[in-house]
Amino acid sequence: MRRAACPGSFDPVTNGHLDIITRAAGLFDEVVVAVGVNKSKRRLFTAEERMEMLAEVCAPFPNVRIDAFDGLLTDFCKQHDVHAIVKGLRAVSDFDYELQMAQMNSSLADIETVFVPTSPEYSFLASSLVKEVAMFGGDVSSLVPPSVLARLTDRLAGRTDEM
Repeated sequence: MRRAACPGSFDPVTNGHLDIITRAAGLFDEVVVAVGVNKSKRRLFTAEERMEMLAEVCAPFPNVRIDAFDGLLTDFCKQHDVHAIVKGLRAVSDFDYELQMAQMNSSLADIETVFVPTSPEYSFLASSLVKEVAMFGGDVSSLVPPSVLARLTDRLAGRTDEM
């Protein structure tokens, strides 16, 4: 079985994330969307909430499952018999960073990284930008799935502290 991981924080999941997950689902027998759980980082949504949102938007894909990991992605991949990591690339700057990560990961485990260029309509999209625009009342409805927009709107209602 060809199994791949699509790792990320997904805080919140965006249409750009969903684009990469959808395309990975067409390339691999199984895709594990691996939600990073780093308790030292401040997130808008808990790991459980991020996993719920991903489960909702990935429901149409029978070969996609959602899981969480804490620590090294390569350890998660070894534990789940994953031999490929799928990463979306938005710009050359992403490639510089992701290439180093891919080389480090392959030095730690028998794992390949597959780079998928982001669709042009999502090349600027990042969760941090979505949160910032939404926090200031901007319209992010074209940037996130409807169910995520509802949660994001609810979460930000009345919120005044920084993310």
